[in-house]
Amino acid sequence: MSVENLLALATFALVTSISPGPSNVMLMTSGANFGFARTLPQVLGITVGFTSLLLGVGLGLGALFEAWPALSLGLKIIGAAYLLYLAWRIALSRSIASDPAASARPLSFMESALFQWVNPKAWIVALAAVAVYMDAAAPWVSLAWMCAVFALVNLPAVSVWAGFGVGLRGFLARPGRLKGFNIGMGALLALTLWPMLR
Repeated sequence: MSVENLLALATFALVTSISPGPSNVMLMTSGANFGFARTLPQVLGITVGFTSLLLGVGLGLGALFEAWPALSLGLKIIGAAYLLYLAWRIALSRSIASDPAASARPLSFMESALFQWVNPKAWIVALAAVAVYMDAAAPWVSLAWMCAVFALVNLPAVSVWAGFGVGLRGFLARPGRLKGFNIGMGALLALTLWPMLR
């Protein structure tokens, strides 16, 4: 892959990783409610989960969904249901968790990684990346480059969203503000379904 193509791919990875979407909304909410250290497994899960999704699409998973639209519809239904469940869970959260033993918790590494497989934005980005940046003359090499670039760019980009949430912790220390924030973030997360449902 040429340096010019790598720079274009890195820019694409940065823009798509740092732009708002379901995962980033959840990271900001988690950072605000649980702090950065407890949100770190969620950050890592998003990066690993998306990279594995990109690899799967590059290996032909996207073509499988094109061949059997019912699979795609099933994935959309499962993804929408899980996203609405997470939105509800966020909206009902009412206290900043300073006690690590508190019952509320951020998504785990595995939950975050698996969520990427039902995240509509992640699918759109992975399909676009493979369509644009995969070189038919060297598919394995270009796929390896795509996965490496996305992993290296995605990790700090999504960490910024957790950091935004951490920055809001002082402001949200009052219960009324936190309640409004969590309801707003839950609603915003639910609204990220709109592009998928159109």
